[in-house]
Amino acid sequence: MGTRDTLGRASLLLAITCCFLFTSAASWAASCCGGGSSSSLIMPKFARAMLDVSMDLEDYNGFWDSNGDYRPDPEGSDLNQYRINLGYAHRLGSRWQASAILPYVWNRNIYTGLTSNTQGIGDTTLNLWYETFDNITCVWKVRKWADMKPAVYLGGSLTVPTGISRFDNVANSFDITGRGFYRLDANMLVEKTIYPWNASLLLSYGKYLERSVNRDYGNYVQPSRRKLGDRMLATVSGGYTYFLESMDTLTFTLAYSHLQEDAGRIDGRSDPTTKMEKNSFAGTLAWSTMDRDWIFKGTLSHAIPEDGWGLNFPVTNIVSLEVSHVLR
Repeated sequence: MGTRDTLGRASLLLAITCCFLFTSAASWAASCCGGGSSSSLIMPKFARAMLDVSMDLEDYNGFWDSNGDYRPDPEGSDLNQYRINLGYAHRLGSRWQASAILPYVWNRNIYTGLTSNTQGIGDTTLNLWYETFDNITCVWKVRKWADMKPAVYLGGSLTVPTGISRFDNVANSFDITGRGFYRLDANMLVEKTIYPWNASLLLSYGKYLERSVNRDYGNYVQPSRRKLGDRMLATVSGGYTYFLESMDTLTFTLAYSHLQEDAGRIDGRSDPTTKMEKNSFAGTLAWSTMDRDWIFKGTLSHAIPEDGWGLNFPVTNIVSLEVSHVLR
């Protein structure tokens, strides 16, 4: 593989990961305390607004090729990406809430002798959620069938390509902080808490909007119409909440996520190089104050560096730190 192809593959993997931002546990007792991931933000029932700041530290450890085989990075490589995500959620009505997340991205990379340090705004995510329930669904004990009712959120998301993509006038392949496409997602979150246990399921299906392209990695190319493939995400999680003497809480959550994208299209023709898949596990420790107005989270997300756990995607470990403040 030539140097240019190698760098192109590395930068594509970096761009893919920095724009999915899905690795945090999907939710923990969202109707009671608020929850979400770095690409979605949900505040608790009856809250007026919520501020959220998170930081992701991502370390790259090879990739899965187009056959699903794990490939380590060249010796001496050190690929890292750091992100700060600023989020705000606001209640629009008794059952409606909206939120926005804006990431800022730093790329710090050493690859085949090339050192690159770049930074810039990532892709922005706008969310709208509808709560199908009127009262908090967290319960201490099941006394009747109604106590088993989960909290169900139905939502839509719009990803806005505010980041720098491979189709912009990038100085080199490691300047990328976004994917360069608008995307619409339909989302559903189902969660239930019967103290001290909680469980959640997040399902998301997204479609990218087609766009015109006449530049690729800084070089002018034959104009074409391009579109990425449909995106599917599923995350299932379960957790346990421990109450301290102060009535503050510690919640431990384990999650499994499956992400995939179909092949994209160039001028109506299939582009199999954009097809991808990733499976990962995450563990989260969250501390909440007694009044649930402050929430602090730490998450470790891990992808398995073995064959069959992904496709055309980087293998990464991600440490995420998050602080949320609920406004009543």
